[in-house]
Amino acid sequence: MKILQKKKRAHYLQAYPVAHLFSFDIEESIQVHEYDRGEWIIKEGQPPDYLFYLIEGKAKIYITHQNGKVSLLNFINEADYIGEMELLHEGYYSKGIQTTTKTICFAIPFRNWREKLLADVKFLRHLSIQLSDKATHMSMKYSQSLAFPLENRLADFILQTADNDLYKEKHVTVCDFLGVSYRHLLHVLAQFCDKGFLKKEGHAYKISDKSAIEELAGMLRNG
Repeated sequence: MKILQKKKRAHYLQAYPVAHLFSFDIEESIQVHEYDRGEWIIKEGQPPDYLFYLIEGKAKIYITHQNGKVSLLNFINEADYIGEMELLHEGYYSKGIQTTTKTICFAIPFRNWREKLLADVKFLRHLSIQLSDKATHMSMKYSQSLAFPLENRLADFILQTADNDLYKEKHVTVCDFLGVSYRHLLHVLAQFCDKGFLKKEGHAYKISDKSAIEELAGMLRNG
């Protein structure tokens, strides 16, 4: 992780203004953090020191169960907060947050701003809307698993996790997240390759027809 300074910091603050989210001036205290693909923004069980606001890139949320199994819970995209649950509840058990692409986040230190953030009605209103949207999205995920075939759900998953059009998630993780068998997943991936949507490259898949993948995913997102 790198903390960007001076011109680079100023560039992102100008490109992604957030002053409208707060009722007080916080810009001078915002840090800009840059993460490479695969870096951890938050390690599981270790409470963060910052409230993050993702402005570029993507990340995944993981949790480890008591039996040692690690599960992918959800995705984090641009304009999403990270660490908001820890802000609201200091005893909250932090989930692991790992980037899937190069990622840029604004970071607001809890130490200096926790009390002021928790007293800011404007910020809390915006945060409440986002938490509501996240809850709705999670509910939709389960209903879509019953309403849509794997082709649509896998297409959406590929777009969520691909980095520079290269998809290389572990099959076991995908099966667990989408609730499908290993055999069914391999069958649909083979279909995508046969149709020219994907091209196998070693242990990864290159998206060769992005419009087709987006069309399949769009049916799910618009459903």
